Amino acid sequence: MCKPDLMKKMEYESKTLKSWPCEERPREKLLKLGAMSLSDAELLAIFLRTGVKGCNVVDLSRQLLLDFGSLANIFSASESEFCQQHGLGSAKYVQLQACLEMSKRNLAEELAQQGSALTSSQATRNYLVSELRHETREVFAVLFLDNQHQVLTFERLFFGTLNAAAVYPRVVVEQALKHHAAAVILAHNHPSGIAQASVADKQITNKLEQALQLVDIRVLDHMIIAGPQCYSFAEHGELF
Repeated sequence: MCKPDLMKKMEYESKTLKSWPCEERPREKLLKLGAMSLSDAELLAIFLRTGVKGCNVVDLSRQLLLDFGSLANIFSASESEFCQQHGLGSAKYVQLQACLEMSKRNLAEELAQQGSALTSSQATRNYLVSELRHETREVFAVLFLDNQHQVLTFERLFFGTLNAAAVYPRVVVEQALKHHAAAVILAHNHPSGIAQASVADKQITNKLEQALQLVDIRVLDHMIIAGPQCYSFAEHGELF
């Protein structure tokens, strides 16, 4: 059943969606106005498809957003956390993970098509944000590029605690040579949500630039992902 705070809402919200005016139903609203016109609860309702006894799917979605705090928290929830919620289960969890992975692969394809414009493209940010924003510990990753700045591969190389990851320049150089990279874009996340470069971030970037220069590999950027935000070393003039 819905929680009391939702049951107190206007009477029409407790009715089935079939009784709602057409323009207020999430699916019809999306078809008419586009996905951007929908609220988080409406988008989640389309994903869930059905509600539970005594609670329509939109009200269920609103309650889930209250319980988790945000869509991002739902996306990053573990299977056990996800399935503990009323109206959710393993099938929905698997479906959600598949949707998230399709989104990541779509962004990866967009990224691969950017060519020499890669370093100034929003596609790079979008891809790195999608890969790293939900990590609960610090992860250091690298985009390896060829001499035309086409993406060769993306790798997570180092994993740390909530506050730090130990990054070894030798390993980054070894992987760059292994992939025959001519350039790299460094990236790591800040689970704290603060999109700023720390002193330690600047120091490791400097060390990596020096190490990669010895084998004639350029560092095009170092991006820090903090939730939906992205801090670019290149844009702030903090690269050699």
